Amino acid sequence: MKRVCVVGLDGVPFGLLLEFARDGVMPTMKGLIEGGHLHQMKASLPEISSVSWTSFMTGTNPGTHGIFGFTDLHEHTYRVRFPNFQDVKAPTLWDRLAARDRKSIVINQPFTYPARKIDGALVSGFVAIDLARAVYPDSHLPVLQNMGYQIDIDTLKAREDHEFLMSELDHSLEGGRRAFEYFWEQEWDYFEFIVTGTDRLHHYLWSAHSDRCHPRHEDFRDYYRKVDALIGRIAEKFRELPGSGNSLYLLSDHGFTGIVREVYLNSWLERTGFLKFDAAPATRLAEMAPGARAFALDPNRIYLNLKGRFPRGSVAAADRKSLKAEIAAAALELQYDGRNVVRKVFDAEEIYSGPHVGKGPDLIVLGENGFDMKGAVDKTEIMGRSDLDGMHTWDDAFFWAAHDHGPDLSISDLAAIIMENFE
Repeated sequence: MKRVCVVGLDGVPFGLLLEFARDGVMPTMKGLIEGGHLHQMKASLPEISSVSWTSFMTGTNPGTHGIFGFTDLHEHTYRVRFPNFQDVKAPTLWDRLAARDRKSIVINQPFTYPARKIDGALVSGFVAIDLARAVYPDSHLPVLQNMGYQIDIDTLKAREDHEFLMSELDHSLEGGRRAFEYFWEQEWDYFEFIVTGTDRLHHYLWSAHSDRCHPRHEDFRDYYRKVDALIGRIAEKFRELPGSGNSLYLLSDHGFTGIVREVYLNSWLERTGFLKFDAAPATRLAEMAPGARAFALDPNRIYLNLKGRFPRGSVAAADRKSLKAEIAAAALELQYDGRNVVRKVFDAEEIYSGPHVGKGPDLIVLGENGFDMKGAVDKTEIMGRSDLDGMHTWDDAFFWAAHDHGPDLSISDLAAIIMENFE
């Protein structure tokens, strides 16, 4: 019987993986690349984990699966809500496999909280706040607790204390390894294991990779050596199984680069006259003034303030097309120290398809590498910096497979490739 194993490395860019394979940091990946095919791949839009991993696990885009970001708005309001796994509108890979009487084990898959029933076992990844609600079936919970498994690191403390960050990354990776060893011995046809520590390392210490004089440069590389060793362990165990064949896959959900400036889209929209607030500084979208025409949500989503959709809607449906073009043109003019800030503005109706397109944003503003788009409401400046060191990128995620699956891959294409193994 055919089996499939998928390893995910959150936020690992194509170029970084290739670099570490070539210079000996990741010898397992070097061997895999030499014996298979490493694809450069596009992430979702927005290029964030909640959207990208949902696009991966459903094989669809946000217009079909219904997840547009880590936050969304309550219908007909400006009140922010936090979608979760229950809001996913499309069946997952393991739902489709269950319909074929195939069992799945999924460990640390982001945006699967709270865990729901599957034919096999599911351990939710971030954002998951309670391990007890992140494990199905709950018979596995005591085992995970006893082995010291943790869903994520303490990201607030890790931002400030990099010694703590490195310690937590090691602890989390070791807990993940123990969970892998335990679940590997269960019954399954599809096995998925995700590492999220790579994303955390990049957000807080990306410059440790790019700057060889950085005091954490070797720590950064050492963490990747440990990740590579775990990949080697998984690949070795998979090769020992009957029916494994060429059905090992590795992927990331987006790329990464260093931050030059964060770009606060609501401040920019206000400065350019598209957005107005009753008071300054505003603290929430509900403080929008009558006549506001557009606003932004994290990370790079712009919504037109449409009549009938929002309480203070001021934009008629007939004016949508022209207003989107006006905002896009203005965004493309934005510069910092003579550099373009915006790479492209996507019309959501052109990049999304499915029954939920109308519930999402109108525009996606893709920044040039180094310019991290943000939807904060309380900023007065258009650009600034926080303690984040690295930002997500769109078109340099990676996908490794034994065979070449062609150019111009998107993360939503991978479910179909995986499902071919079970035809």
